[in-house]
Amino acid sequence: MELLQLQYFLTVARLEHVTEAARSLHVTQSSLSKTIQRLEEDLGVPLFDRVGRRLRLNEFGSRFLRRAERALFELEQGKQELSDLSSPDHGTLELAVNTASTLPHILREFRKKQPYLHFHVQMLTTKEMIAHLHRGEVDYCLSSPPIEGDDIECQIVFVDPILVAVPKTHRLANRSSVSLDELRDEWFVGVKKGYGTRDLVDSVCHSVGFAPKYVYEGDEPARITTLVEAEIGIAFIPSTARHSREHIRCLQVENDELVREIALQWHKSRYISRAALEFREVVVEYFRALPAREV
Repeated sequence: MELLQLQYFLTVARLEHVTEAARSLHVTQSSLSKTIQRLEEDLGVPLFDRVGRRLRLNEFGSRFLRRAERALFELEQGKQELSDLSSPDHGTLELAVNTASTLPHILREFRKKQPYLHFHVQMLTTKEMIAHLHRGEVDYCLSSPPIEGDDIECQIVFVDPILVAVPKTHRLANRSSVSLDELRDEWFVGVKKGYGTRDLVDSVCHSVGFAPKYVYEGDEPARITTLVEAEIGIAFIPSTARHSREHIRCLQVENDELVREIALQWHKSRYISRAALEFREVVVEYFRALPAREV
């Protein structure tokens, strides 16, 4: 059994499509198919049920996938550990977020401490983030709501009130607070389902008897306040995403505890480099000071 076979197997298992897997691996379909076939011959069992170019993991494949992921995970951690020992001030910090409003400030502070370290950030849905965490593909996830799992460490770093953003011409613009019931006939702009804050808001609104009506659903949280400013709709936004805008008013939600928890998470078995430990300190320190800041 070869390492290359395991890497190819994992890609095919995740995509369940020969053409897409070959494209992702930058190899020909025939080469990929032969590699998977040799692996199955080595193991003595088929790993997939085949329907055209679509592949489905069978019971053999599902069981072997868990072992293969663990084996490659440990090899990758060994590589990360040696890289950290040889070049502690270089390398790449892998981050995934579904709450990005505070990230520029955090990264700016971290870059002051680690000017030569690169970082790679992905904006993911909660479901995508869970998959990356379980596979150990990121150093940290900064998410709301927190993600639970036996192999995941979770540290709550901030409890963030959700506000209602309205244009200054709105009937509620002169108010400092509003009840959720008063918003049942409003039109909203927001992010798509699958993002933590959106799912939280929808759930709380449903509990008081209505579903927000969205005229815009996107995957760029930073665009939401611009749409509110343009009077396209009103929006639920975290307090950490509130910025000083002349044409927007932010109202507190009355009576209902509409707050989100922001958490920093990492895989329990992933090697944590010295730079990653320092990043965690920067995150905790940033949110510890946040209530004293003007947000």
